[in-house]
This record gives sequence, structure tokens and C-alpha cells, in this order.
Amino acid sequence: MVRCAYHSDWDGAMKLAWKTFIKFDAPDYSQEGIQNFHNFVNDDMLRKMFIAGHYQLFVAVDREKYVGMLTLREKKHISLLFVDENYHGNGVGSALIKYVSKYVSEEEGLDRITVNSAPYAREFYHKRGFKDLGPETVADGIRYTPMELRLRDMLQTKS
Repeated sequence: MVRCAYHSDWDGAMKLAWKTFIKFDAPDYSQEGIQNFHNFVNDDMLRKMFIAGHYQLFVAVDREKYVGMLTLREKKHISLLFVDENYHGNGVGSALIKYVSKYVSEEEGLDRITVNSAPYAREFYHKRGFKDLGPETVADGIRYTPMELRLRDMLQTKS
């Protein structure tokens, strides 16, 4: 089940993000990038922004277990998207994208979602209709490809 997160979901979601990052993304990153990611998911200011409603968190839960998580910043940018390794290939990431796409379109009135995709996730996003906005970039040791999904096209074809 995918839903908007409660304040009590924060720690579990961030633990899932870190655990999944270390296994699948960290091999593509420098030590600087790994440390910066660790600092990001453990940033108390980020938690405060979430509690204040300025940073959205969505979770996928299976029998009380966090199996996926997605965060949005600026109402339209996927900041984090991670799925428990035992649930890869089971539609959890797609369900999170679909849920958030509908949320951004209907609740925020926006027509696109952006993401800076890690190398490991690039094909996942392409298969869901995201288009590259530019070449792979490295900033603070973090490798990413900027991407965009136009929601009108995605929501019409998936209805």
C-alpha cells in the first residue's frame, strides 16, 4: 500500500533509503558522494522541513514493513526514491511514481515531475517515461542525470 507518510514514518523511511543506497548506488559513487548522501538522509533540517510540510514523504508498506519510499522537494522534484531489495521488480517503485504523479497533478496543480537519477536508477526512470534533460553530472561526489516526466502524457496513457 502506498500512502502519504506520517511523522512517525520518517526514521524507517530514511533507514530504508540508506540501506538501499549502500547496496545499489554507493558502488557508483566516490567516498565524498557516499558521505554527502549519508549526511543528507541524516539531516535534522530535512526532518524539520518534512514536519513543517515543506518536504513530502510517501511510503509503500507491506504488513507494517517499509518496502519503498519517495520524497518530493519543491512540490515536484523527486529527491529520494528507494525500494527494499526484496521488492525490486514487484511494482513498488512504479506504484510510488504513479501515486506521486497523481498527487502532484491533482493536489499541486503541476504538470511535470523532475528527478536527478542515480546511474543505477536511470533505466527504471526511462521505462516509466522520464526523459533526460541533460548529460550525467557530478556535484559534491553525487552522480546523476537530470530527468523530467510530463504528467499529462503519463496520466492519460495509464488511466
